[in-house]
Amino acid sequence: MLEKIKKMEMPHVFTLLTIIIFFLSLLTYVIPSGSYEREEIEVGGLTRNVVKPGTYKAAEKHISIKGIVLGDAEEGKASPVSITGFISAIPRGLEKSADIVFFIFILGGVFGLLQKTGTIIAVMQAMMNLFKNSAALLTTFIMFAIAFGGSTLGMGEEFIPLVPLFILASDKLGYDRIYGLCMVMLAADIGFASATLNPFTVGIAKGIAEVPMGDDLVFRVVFALVAFSITLIYVLRYGAKIKKDPSKSLVADIEAETILEHEAEAKLTNKHIAILISSTLIFAFIIYATVSLGWWLNEMAGGFFLIGIIAMLIARLNLKESAEAFVKGMEEMVVAALVVGFARGIEVVLTDGQILDTLIYSAASVLQNFHNVFAAQGMLVFQTILNFFIPSGSGQAAVTMPLMAPLSDVLGLSRTTAVFAFTCGDGFSNTIIPTSGVLMAMLSLAKIPYQRWLRFVFPLFVILMVVAAIFLAISVYVHH
Repeated sequence: MLEKIKKMEMPHVFTLLTIIIFFLSLLTYVIPSGSYEREEIEVGGLTRNVVKPGTYKAAEKHISIKGIVLGDAEEGKASPVSITGFISAIPRGLEKSADIVFFIFILGGVFGLLQKTGTIIAVMQAMMNLFKNSAALLTTFIMFAIAFGGSTLGMGEEFIPLVPLFILASDKLGYDRIYGLCMVMLAADIGFASATLNPFTVGIAKGIAEVPMGDDLVFRVVFALVAFSITLIYVLRYGAKIKKDPSKSLVADIEAETILEHEAEAKLTNKHIAILISSTLIFAFIIYATVSLGWWLNEMAGGFFLIGIIAMLIARLNLKESAEAFVKGMEEMVVAALVVGFARGIEVVLTDGQILDTLIYSAASVLQNFHNVFAAQGMLVFQTILNFFIPSGSGQAAVTMPLMAPLSDVLGLSRTTAVFAFTCGDGFSNTIIPTSGVLMAMLSLAKIPYQRWLRFVFPLFVILMVVAAIFLAISVYVHH
């Protein structure tokens, strides 16, 4: 039986997400419908549509033959998802995710330009030469830098185009695809989950909960360092095992395909250094503008586009080869970008059938029966489960924090603890849930089957959730 399970092939990511959307569409006929009233508020310079606590109302379902096929709305009643609603959920999910989808396309195009200039390979080669005697030190340096970006700035989608680069680096170091993906994706996810100043999770959640941004900063920094250290040790141990015996790799049978074209040996020139400096300076301004000037995905995409233009000018690429490189870079992001929109279709059907608010209301009602530490752990579990349905940190904060903040008051918990439960529950599950667009996009680029990744990362996920639960218990007593 175990052998059969190991040989089972996971459906293509688009197939998997479509099946999940279809199943949840069926659940809209079974799970009671209801909804909260919502209001728009400004949080961190962005407008968020948040629920109003205490306004949940159950809604009677209106089911008819016409409703099952085409949809049949009736005033004051909820309509389960129709066949038409199901088949249009993915296009509507793509529409709702348009900013992220096109952001990923632009990023892909820019990295295509940078690759054409030879800068990416040259910089990577220079780093490999610098750390040639210590792959572990190179891994530590890279993973810490990426985790720092995830923890402080909420970076995630920005790293998608880097996946082929790190797969190549991993291969040069004598490791496998999973190790390479860990260097970029796992590091970003752990940083995002153990957020310190992440404006898209901590910032929005604390803004809604009305608690100071820095009230538990030291606590969060300690937790982030512990989570990162555990993850780094886990990855390095895996790397040492497969370097000793390559057959131990979880993807040993799919290592043959080349992911990124590269030169045998790329020398770092003054041209490359100039492109690197200009790109770094513009990127630093993008980060500043995102935090201080209210920039969002459209402005960020424009900033990255400028990086590509300046790189093109410095490298003296003509317009034809620049355009071709840009298009090729976007082509490599097609699956990665569209996966995000497909995943958003899940939220579409849950909202259409008015069962999303019911799930939230039910969880809040159950948590009222617990107290202190157990209630805090319940919040962690609830946020983790909810992330399957709403794999968006800022979106989940807008939906749950208006409820969890006053609920924590009733339970005798601090709102700071409620926010910590949210960030951990929302973050760590991003490493395992197949509804995460970023996860599935990166796995697709790395040519790593989902079930192979799950076999690798699930033990780490359990360890980190236990650590989060311990820190959450500490938070209950430290923050009150």
